[in-house]
Amino acid sequence: MSKQTYSVCLCWRRRFKLALSEAPQEIKTLFNNYSENDLMTATNLKRFLIEVQKQEQATEEEAQAIIDSFKHFHRRGAGLNLETFFKFLFSDNNHPLSPSIGVHHDMTLPLSHYFIYTGHNSYLTGNQLSSDCSDVPIVNALKRGVRVIELDLWPNASKDDVDVLHGRTLTTPVELIRCLRSIKEHAFVASEYPVVITLEDHLTPDLQAKVAEMVTQTFGEILFTPGSENLKEFPSPESLKKRIIISTKPPKEYLEVKEVKEKEDDSLQGKASGDDEAWGKEIASFKCGSLSDYKGNNLDKDIHDEEDLSESDKSHHNVAPEYKGLIAIHAGKSKGGIEAWFKVDPDKAKRISLSEQQLEKAVITHGKEIVRFTQRNILRVFPKGTRIDSSNYNPLIGWMHGAQMVAFNMQGYGRSLWLMHGMFRANGGCGYVKKPDFLLKTDPNNEVFDPRAKLPVKTTLKVTVFMGEGWYYDFKHTHFDQYSPPDFYARVGIAGVPNDSIMKKTKAIEDNWLPTWNETFEFPLTVPELALLRIEVHEYDMSEKDDFGGQTCLPLSELRSGVRAVSLHSQKGDKYNSVKLLMRFEFL
Repeated sequence: MSKQTYSVCLCWRRRFKLALSEAPQEIKTLFNNYSENDLMTATNLKRFLIEVQKQEQATEEEAQAIIDSFKHFHRRGAGLNLETFFKFLFSDNNHPLSPSIGVHHDMTLPLSHYFIYTGHNSYLTGNQLSSDCSDVPIVNALKRGVRVIELDLWPNASKDDVDVLHGRTLTTPVELIRCLRSIKEHAFVASEYPVVITLEDHLTPDLQAKVAEMVTQTFGEILFTPGSENLKEFPSPESLKKRIIISTKPPKEYLEVKEVKEKEDDSLQGKASGDDEAWGKEIASFKCGSLSDYKGNNLDKDIHDEEDLSESDKSHHNVAPEYKGLIAIHAGKSKGGIEAWFKVDPDKAKRISLSEQQLEKAVITHGKEIVRFTQRNILRVFPKGTRIDSSNYNPLIGWMHGAQMVAFNMQGYGRSLWLMHGMFRANGGCGYVKKPDFLLKTDPNNEVFDPRAKLPVKTTLKVTVFMGEGWYYDFKHTHFDQYSPPDFYARVGIAGVPNDSIMKKTKAIEDNWLPTWNETFEFPLTVPELALLRIEVHEYDMSEKDDFGGQTCLPLSELRSGVRAVSLHSQKGDKYNSVKLLMRFEFL
């Protein structure tokens, strides 16, 4: 890897020298400060781990183990030289999130106290109108740690069995029993914490009874069934380990509600655009929302969805009782409009659903009421109906109001989904992340967190982007540019509450597979508990759209201080074999 040639035409070729990876100056300075006679001993390395990496519990034995892991580069036991110290910092063993802590949140609290990794229309392989329905995306979601799977149930063509499909579209169906069996097989591969199956059923009572039989026979003892029709408080994830939970509204005929929903969707102006960049559309901001931004301002009149339900609805007399008995998490809105929906009942815990647009509208006038509601009850947010391309929305508007189930199209790759991946890297990737205390408690004046309040800065994150490597090994040499090596630049920023959200970028380094930026950025944070660190690399292209070079998203709540090797992922969220950045994180 000393030279690389690019063909410009039949008679002309361009040749570029390929630099070797070399430690940046700040890394050299750190090595000099923590070494003696050009050697970093176990004692020196322990001091570096404690003082720079902020690993207060580091021991000399751990330091020696790091040194021994590089023994093929030096005399065993002697210590690290600059080259091996640099290799250690850039190794997979120096991850920005601690790989060893696993599940460490308190998992004994009610389900309403957690953000839960939630899918939307989990059976779709592509768009919302014409893609195939399959159990494959369900399996993929469960393997990634998703804990809430949504299934839409419809009678099959002969009306004697149940299919899963997106109703009134051209999507091809998949048998319900196949989906249930795949869920059972893969539910606890990535996490032992409970899987919730949310059902939207459009079935007759005889088919509801058939669903009840399928569910009970498939899941058997791992199916959680409540002792009473209404739960006063949701059980904890710990008490529900390796259990399957069914959530839906008490069954009723869906046709009337679906017609209302379709009319609402048709009235929305414009269509949601897809990923209009090679790497995905930028995250939508909700910083300046006001009620006048929306067509009409009557929330009670405008807000409908698939779970509109009056508590006095009497259609239950045609419901298969064995089906109704499966429902552990009851969904549906109370009669009386938005004030009634978010009224907290101390004797009953429930779940309601809002579309992203409905939530954006509701929080303008009822933000604190929603926060209070989600302290005991579950709020599910789902993509608006015009997202026929299976794109997603900004999940932070749900999380900052305490919404537990922010439902995403897991096949809708792009920046929004990268945030979802980032949030659920926390807590060992188990699919449950405990909400910050300020979303769970009231102050002495019985006030709750106000998402619209302007708050003081709690801390500042200082990020240094040193360099990157690995593209040479993971991509073809003409992938980014037909005639020269790539011109990489990095984008670094915060996704969080509106006042914290920002993106910054480095300069582009021309014609270099090993870009060295050495640039530093500072990010003041008012709500660091909800903040995610966004990192992207792109290749500058003068004549076309910039090319995608990798991304990751990391929860600040678990970000380790110090110099770290940050692995990058593809647009689909798969980790590259070699591509990574060397960065430093400091909390000021």
